[in-house]
Amino acid sequence: MTASDGPLQDGRADFDFEIGRWKVYSRRLREWLKGSTAWEEFEGIAVARKVLGGLGLIDEITNERPTGPAQGMTVRLFDPQTQQWSIYFADSIHGTLTTPLIGRFAQGRGAFYALEPLEGKHILSRYLWLDITATSYRWEQAFSADGGGTWETNWIQEHVRLQE
Repeated sequence: MTASDGPLQDGRADFDFEIGRWKVYSRRLREWLKGSTAWEEFEGIAVARKVLGGLGLIDEITNERPTGPAQGMTVRLFDPQTQQWSIYFADSIHGTLTTPLIGRFAQGRGAFYALEPLEGKHILSRYLWLDITATSYRWEQAFSADGGGTWETNWIQEHVRLQE
């Protein structure tokens, strides 16, 4: 599925596939960049909508984690000058916006990167959007402590569209 189907082919419609309600199945490493192989699994419901006349998208998710419910919110902003997206995330655990991940979609795959703090160090983070269809997609988060030489995928979400 091509995300940019409209008259504007600059990328501002790249996240249109995400508009609506989704059942989200998550697998998340319990510890990051420590060689952990222990995963926690949980489900959630996400809702996404356009804002700012199409230059932005906000999604909100409620995850039912084993430790209790947690809410998250993602704000995505498209810059028509650079034709790139900035992605900011906040959750009910930390209450702050993350460093923005910057990137774009190419050939049906979205890749976004940031240099962000983690436990007193700065690491590379990456978000990927993969396997996008009208009714499903996959999202992955990965971290690199060696400047992108190796990546640890630490959070995987499978999204399935809910009927309205």
